[in-house]
Amino acid sequence: MKTILVPVDFSEQSEYALEVAASIAKKQDAEIVVLHMMGIPDSFLTKDEKQEVFNAIYFMKITRQKFEKMLDKDYLEGIDVTQAVKTHTVFSEINEVANEYEAELIVMGSTGASGVKEVFVGSNTEKVVRTADIPVLVIKERIHDFKIDKAVFVTDFELDTLNAFIRAREFFKLFGVEPEVLYINIPEKFMSTREMKLKAYNFLVDVGMDNKKFKDNIVLYNDYTAEKGIFEYCGEAGVDAIAIPTHGRKGVGHFFLGSMGEDIANHASIPVVTFKI
Repeated sequence: MKTILVPVDFSEQSEYALEVAASIAKKQDAEIVVLHMMGIPDSFLTKDEKQEVFNAIYFMKITRQKFEKMLDKDYLEGIDVTQAVKTHTVFSEINEVANEYEAELIVMGSTGASGVKEVFVGSNTEKVVRTADIPVLVIKERIHDFKIDKAVFVTDFELDTLNAFIRAREFFKLFGVEPEVLYINIPEKFMSTREMKLKAYNFLVDVGMDNKKFKDNIVLYNDYTAEKGIFEYCGEAGVDAIAIPTHGRKGVGHFFLGSMGEDIANHASIPVVTFKI
């Protein structure tokens, strides 16, 4: 991994994400691109060209000051950090910036159910997840010396999640971890133990990992909802990170019943990393 993109709004949660990104960057000898989307209010846009230039300079000055304060951290010492600014809050631009800098991971902070403060409000965390072509790591709390000792990849064992699973395994290799494969058996799509095991077996064959050691990493868990089952299991098993496959602009895979995947990214207390299908 060579480049990590960190969208910031200068909130505490943004700093949490930046600190995690710094921890990963040091271990991977990567650089960080810190992106701020100013979101200039329409009221600041006028027909007076001189006034608009003044407004833009004013916003840039404030942004520069906030950058200086945010980037003056001991944990960034020794890391190459590039600043990037966009004037509007068009969230697809985050993916464009990621492509521009050839970033391989987006790390962003979130307050939880309400999304990221200020710029990333409400469903905007979901918008970033849906529009990003690269993995998005969502951080909720301050984590010193970020590491992952145990991780799960949530799947319905459908073929369209295979590529996401392969990419998730590559991501977790950075931390020396083989993720468990977690399937939540819910009433709406109930399967017998035999049916679940058969689907899991076929999934492993398709991914080219038909071996006993990997089969031991398959977890079949029963609960009333997918979201509840994921959180219950992760709490019981001491999981450090949840990996979720997403369908991008179309929402999350059908086994999540709509936008459940984005809900998990918003509601989980532990880090969540999404992989676009």
